[in-house]
Amino acid sequence: MQAAAPHQTIALLQSSSLTSVVQQEIERAILAGEYSPGTKLIEATLALKLGVSRGPVREAFRMLEEGGLVRVEKNRGVFVRDIHTDEAVEIFDLRAQLDELVGRQLALRITPAELKEIKAMVTAMERKVKSKDAYNYHLLNLQFHDRLVELAGNRKLTEIYRKLIKELSLFRRLNLADGWLMPITASEHRPIVDAIASRDPEAAGRAMFDHAMESKARTVTHDLSRAATEAETAPVPKRRKSAA
Repeated sequence: MQAAAPHQTIALLQSSSLTSVVQQEIERAILAGEYSPGTKLIEATLALKLGVSRGPVREAFRMLEEGGLVRVEKNRGVFVRDIHTDEAVEIFDLRAQLDELVGRQLALRITPAELKEIKAMVTAMERKVKSKDAYNYHLLNLQFHDRLVELAGNRKLTEIYRKLIKELSLFRRLNLADGWLMPITASEHRPIVDAIASRDPEAAGRAMFDHAMESKARTVTHDLSRAATEAETAPVPKRRKSAA
């Protein structure tokens, strides 16, 4: 006897769940650098790779476009977004304002257990600096800032903040392999925790704001320097001989 088709609602839930899984996997691959900015994402190729039909991949593309990670060009396809310096500056400035708000909120509401938790995260990052483990330092750094925002207790702020961080990851990826940045950024985390622990909203907000702006300055300066170096080392195109 042939099995009955699933109820329409159940089928929709199954499809939505599958779409979410596909979206999360493509997002993971983008943020991990498996697809660099500007890369064209092929619907059929991803469907085959992930073992799904093309429908969930197509819907995942729509979700990723809303999340700011891909751009859809009519008659051309779907591409991983390339965040340019001017847009990155705008994102950094907005992030700094959100971080200041987070710092103020945490100074007023953080519990002793939560304070102990974020202190432990800073200690773990400092260990990664000593062992020169840039990859895991970066992961811990993202987790630390995400946890601070989460502890502030504003779900809408958390949602907006995470979207901004994902977009910044497209811009910052080329900087993450530079181990020399680790001690500099790590040294700014302990003062943030100390300011939060002081229960002074002004000090905590300022510490987080300043850290975000310092991160902006380092990242943008490094990106401009990298671009200049690439321009200097690029091969000069040969001039075509004029016709006699």
